[in-house]
Amino acid sequence: MWILFILLVLSSTLFMTLNANNNWDFVLPFRGQKLLALMIVGYCIGVSTLLFQSLTHNPILTPSLLGFDSLYVLIQSLLIFFLGTVNVLTHQPLLKFAIEVVLMVGASLLLFRLLFTRTDHSLSRLILVGIIFGVLFRSLSSLIARLISPEDFVVVQAASFAQFNTINTEMMTISLIICLISAFLIWRWRFAVDVLMLGRNEAIGLGINYQQLSLKLLVVIAILVATATAFVGPIVFLGLLVCALTNRISDSMYHSERIMLVSLVSMTTLVLGQTLFEQVLGMAGVLSVVIELLGGLIFIGLILKQYNKNYVAT
Repeated sequence: MWILFILLVLSSTLFMTLNANNNWDFVLPFRGQKLLALMIVGYCIGVSTLLFQSLTHNPILTPSLLGFDSLYVLIQSLLIFFLGTVNVLTHQPLLKFAIEVVLMVGASLLLFRLLFTRTDHSLSRLILVGIIFGVLFRSLSSLIARLISPEDFVVVQAASFAQFNTINTEMMTISLIICLISAFLIWRWRFAVDVLMLGRNEAIGLGINYQQLSLKLLVVIAILVATATAFVGPIVFLGLLVCALTNRISDSMYHSERIMLVSLVSMTTLVLGQTLFEQVLGMAGVLSVVIELLGGLIFIGLILKQYNKNYVAT
């Protein structure tokens, strides 16, 4: 953990000072806001994916399976289809951010309310319905893309990928408040989540209110993912990537350690990656594309590893 913390400090220092050319009055405030935004996104994606995997007892699942990224793209498509590229929300990014978060969290709460019952297979059904809704949202977005003009389609296409270069600082305060409140709640629940990983029946036998705790975790996960998605755009495989790295280096399964580890890994990945692309490679590539590529490869590797394990067991 200390090694990761030192690496994060070094990455942040490089991000703030590399190629500054003594323009400290402009560089420090500008890069400082971007640095804080990258850390907020890293925390939201890393912690939400870790909690989701702990809840589902599956290291290859991510909250994106519930259709958050598809719903975000659909919201952008609908706004452009009905209001146009330049509309009242374009000049009020905070209002747009609030609408996106409320819609995504509201859709998640409705899904949890309808499907998360006291049956043993409620989580499996929740994931399956989330995948179905994700496909539906993508299909509706594709339909709208065929109805709008090519200029509007370019704007929708740009919103379909995470943008770490252009971050609206007006959303910073509310995102930071959400992160601090969620961190306080998650830290209070850390021991209960440890027990939750033993399984449903074992957790109930040890005095955990499984239904209530699971619903609380799902709500916090939905808020964190919605915040990160509305902040920079949809990120599918970042959580899977950083959780795989955390599981590899973690010495224990206690969430008091893993929550901090996954936060440090996720923040370091974004800060170091953005420093590399901005200051070393001269924006010759896009960080989100590289993250999705690496995360996709890790996803395939985890599936093959699980398949080989099941094959050997049989």
